[in-house]
Amino acid sequence: MDRPPTAPPPAWGLGDDGPAAGFSVALTQERQGRQEGQEGDEASWLTALAVTLRRYDPDVPPVIGTDHGCLTVEQAATLGESKPTPATGPALTGLLFATRDTGEGETLYVPCLAPPFALTVSVFRDSGGLRLRCDYLGSHFSAEIAAQFVRHLVHVHGQVLNLPHTPPDEVELLDESERLRTAALGRPSRAPATAPTSATVPAALDRIVAATPDHVALTDGPTVLTYRELDARADRLASGLRAHGVVGGDRVGVCLERSAELVVVLLAVLKAGATYVPLDPAYPADRLAHTARDAELGVVVTRLPEFPAVADHVRVTPDELADARTPERHADLPSPSPDDAAYVIYTSGSTGRPKGVVVPHRNVVALIDATRDEYGFGEADVWTWFHSAAFDFSVWEIWGCLLTGGRLVVVPYSVSREPDRFRDLLVAERVTVLSQTPSAFAQLLDVDHGDVAVRLVVFGGEPLDARMLLPWFDRHPERLCRVVNMFGITETTVHVTEQTLTRQLSLAGTRSVGPALPGWHLYVLDPAGRLLPPGVAGEICVGGAGVALGYLGQEELTRRRFVPDPFTDGLMYRSGDLGRLRPDGRLEHLGRIDSQVKIRGFRIELDEIRSVLLEDPAVRTAAVLVRRTDPADAATARIDAYVVLSPEGDPGAVRERAAGILPEYMLPATVSALDTLPLTPNGKLDAARLPAPTAHRTRGELTTGPVVSSPDNLTASLTDIWSEVLGVPVGPDDDFFELGGNSLFAVRIGAALRARGLPAPRLRELYRHPTIRATAANLGASDLPRLDVAGARIEQLS
Repeated sequence: MDRPPTAPPPAWGLGDDGPAAGFSVALTQERQGRQEGQEGDEASWLTALAVTLRRYDPDVPPVIGTDHGCLTVEQAATLGESKPTPATGPALTGLLFATRDTGEGETLYVPCLAPPFALTVSVFRDSGGLRLRCDYLGSHFSAEIAAQFVRHLVHVHGQVLNLPHTPPDEVELLDESERLRTAALGRPSRAPATAPTSATVPAALDRIVAATPDHVALTDGPTVLTYRELDARADRLASGLRAHGVVGGDRVGVCLERSAELVVVLLAVLKAGATYVPLDPAYPADRLAHTARDAELGVVVTRLPEFPAVADHVRVTPDELADARTPERHADLPSPSPDDAAYVIYTSGSTGRPKGVVVPHRNVVALIDATRDEYGFGEADVWTWFHSAAFDFSVWEIWGCLLTGGRLVVVPYSVSREPDRFRDLLVAERVTVLSQTPSAFAQLLDVDHGDVAVRLVVFGGEPLDARMLLPWFDRHPERLCRVVNMFGITETTVHVTEQTLTRQLSLAGTRSVGPALPGWHLYVLDPAGRLLPPGVAGEICVGGAGVALGYLGQEELTRRRFVPDPFTDGLMYRSGDLGRLRPDGRLEHLGRIDSQVKIRGFRIELDEIRSVLLEDPAVRTAAVLVRRTDPADAATARIDAYVVLSPEGDPGAVRERAAGILPEYMLPATVSALDTLPLTPNGKLDAARLPAPTAHRTRGELTTGPVVSSPDNLTASLTDIWSEVLGVPVGPDDDFFELGGNSLFAVRIGAALRARGLPAPRLRELYRHPTIRATAANLGASDLPRLDVAGARIEQLS
């Protein structure tokens, strides 16, 4: 005889995943006896009700689809082998109502000796009331997580039982005490260093200048500046900015090549009481013009003669600023407050245009205070400045070094793209603090020979596969070089967490990015904004000392993303990143919730690329996605675009127009024309049905034509190597970058050529000679000069 389940199924549906995400669960009841047509002994089987639970929506009628029937225990176990869903709480696949009627008015609990699911909760009733038993696989869950789940199930059950008409979105998963404990879990145990009352970048640097005026602050090739000289030059340019009408609170554009001069100008802008807006000279004119208009730049400091003309702004060079200085003394320069904006950095935006993130002085100083003591930063350290000033990693490199009294070594753009030259610079300058994205570091691993003096490596900018670090640990013992992975967001001032990595963690392939920095707060919330317990995935939200002031000129977006922190008086930022906290307070980063991705360190909103494509009159509709032929290889990540064109449209022309608007790192490697975009039954893009793209070529077909081969058959070798690395057939006049090439692939091509005993082009030469025909001619002409192309293509390995 069968009995109905003895616990309300809604309690299960509001467990750890709750209304936050969809997942499947098998509600089962054990039966004893024979099924119809069965012969022989009685057997045990389960009545299984497979239910898919979706996020609660009060506007959608509740509809549950089920499959049910009598299954043997072995058959029921296969219910737990379904394809994983994005929901990342416990893989809850079994609720076993393990009871049997004795025939005498009592219900007997039937122990489940071989639980069929990874996590099985058995429900039974005895004289003491309703009871739960949880069986779990230790390979899937810890005892702490399993106990936590049962605790939450009981708490939710009590609410459903006592208040049966409570809407699901108002049922609380955590009681008040656990809510407070969970909130505290996202705060670090160590306290940040006490920040001085005048927490601004110029004030913090003044203390360094006063303490060590003759210590070297900057090295840029032959250019060497002490702290005293850096301070004096910045004062002169700050006076020049004031002479050009810059006042406190103004935003000043800075569009200069990476150099000591650029650091001086950035500091001068801050000393003038203004906010610097970094612009990379390699960006397309359209993007530079948009930023200048959006930020309402009154003055742009640049040496770029072709910087786009925008109404109401003045272009000046650093030399002109120095000549225009007034007799104004250092003491006469304005003193910004800690809450004043220090910089505005533009990031990718889903509306089709980048958005400016406004970060105050106090955040920058707080970041340095949060890390100085832990990592022992001081005047003995030598830092590299590897990344574009328009990328927020540069904030960490520049001010992390200068505000702790170290020496900053400028890495020229061409050197940053050639691992062997970069390694030589690390050795020659005895660099001790190295900040890298995983993509850039992967190139360095190929040429590192163990003679560097680096004592600290800091990763940021993109997800790290810790397994790639094993060769580094083979050469650099952990006791001599500390390796730290930091998760961060532009809107929360570069870094948020810190995870020291070891060889053991690398072997395990850890996904942890560590606990929050001192002064920063981590929360993982469900879509309704409620705290989720450890082990359950949700949106990563960040509060505390690093939260920016908001988006420049976008009040509505600022209100949506910068919301009140429920546990402090400040704001927290809703990141759109998916993650979960571990019981020890460390964060696991699980990717993006929306269409934002990171490729070679750049934060890219795919919707921004799509928006640019849709602005083309020839494009009717478009889709953009990222493909990785090898998930473990950052070099294989590329952006592919699909478009439906008007009759006169041409995909090559669409890409060419986009190249005039998007920076190089956002330009689709391929643009494929389709008659229609494939859709799912729900009307959404069916990415799985998109055909493999065809690499865009300059002539639309595989290029052919006579090529003069060198005696050592260099052209044939180039063709073989390019085809192997790029994974497509290559003609003599096909453009390397239009075939999906990038600097990571360029390094591999050079290594393959050298392995064959053939000459390899410098990366900057490949930018100038991007076809096999041109490269072969260049390498074959021994008297050709080495070309140094300033601001050629930008591809942020950051």
